[in-house]
Amino acid sequence: MKVCHLTSVHKYNDTRIFVKECCTLANSGFEVYLIAPDAPTGIEQGVHIVGIESENGSRLLRMIKTVKKVYQKALEVDADIYHFHDPELIKVGLKLKRKGKKVIYDVHEDVPRQILSKNWIPKRIRPSISRLFEYYEDKNAKKFDVIITATPYIKERFIKINKNSVVINNFPSLKEMNFKHSPHVEKDNICYVGGITTVRGIFEMVGMLPLVNKKLETKLKLAGPIDGKIKDELLTLKNWEYVDYKGFLNREEIKELLNSSKLGLVTLHPIINYIDALPVKMFEYMAAGIPVIASDFPLWRSIITEANCGVLVDPLDKKAIAQAVIHILLDEERAKEMGENGRKFVEQKYNWEIESVKLVEVYKEF
Repeated sequence: MKVCHLTSVHKYNDTRIFVKECCTLANSGFEVYLIAPDAPTGIEQGVHIVGIESENGSRLLRMIKTVKKVYQKALEVDADIYHFHDPELIKVGLKLKRKGKKVIYDVHEDVPRQILSKNWIPKRIRPSISRLFEYYEDKNAKKFDVIITATPYIKERFIKINKNSVVINNFPSLKEMNFKHSPHVEKDNICYVGGITTVRGIFEMVGMLPLVNKKLETKLKLAGPIDGKIKDELLTLKNWEYVDYKGFLNREEIKELLNSSKLGLVTLHPIINYIDALPVKMFEYMAAGIPVIASDFPLWRSIITEANCGVLVDPLDKKAIAQAVIHILLDEERAKEMGENGRKFVEQKYNWEIESVKLVEVYKEF
């Protein structure tokens, strides 16, 4: 069976799309194609990569021209099943349905809620755009064969629209995150992996560092993309001397970073799109066997408390974050126990190997 994944936004080697979903399907015997912007055309890990030229620097042109190119390439591939990953490709999915194809919509984010925190959209019109998009998405979601959602919270919304909705959580792969032991680190390094933005807590993370360094000699290792304006602002801060910014790292480099850290931070702000999210970085810290300092959201609290693998904080309170860091770093035995607990729960419950079985079952239903 020939299947084709489509994205007009993500990089071709995106962890969820390529590493997890496409490679899982290829290893399960499917003939897998992936159409993605600026990708090197060829075969990688059994997946046929088809690159298209993107419209860099213009969101509007991407939504028009890049989307059109994705559709044209999709027709050339002539797959049995199409699996698309971006809301702007809904219209492509509808066209493919009209040609008699099976279509899966993979919903990574709760986009209507996400729109409410998009800085590039004027604040006064965000609620109207959010409602309009939700109407558009709901109206068309019922037309697709399957809706895959990245979290249970998103599924709750779509199951009311399309009974063929299933959760495929974006948990880490045990095979990829194959740490054999809890990290032994001489220095008190702490880390954050992911997009570096204001609402993901970067200024609180950097702001708490002088408080920590009154008692400990600590470096915050940052890895991930960062907006130029935010980086310029951060570089003016005196606290930046306590930061080791690594830039964008590949998967192997992320493993090395986690293995050289004593704890991981995931102190996202309490905006509506984060409160019910399941951030992959939190589970990667757990997989690495290091304690987690996380925002005290009800869903996250249930996970951290059950696993007994970290400390919950008010993400807007840099003093609370600093106290949690100091508490963990000064109690090595407790830190080791929390790290081992987190790893155990990933092995038992929060891993891609479990989710991959669900993905293959979805495809076998066709």
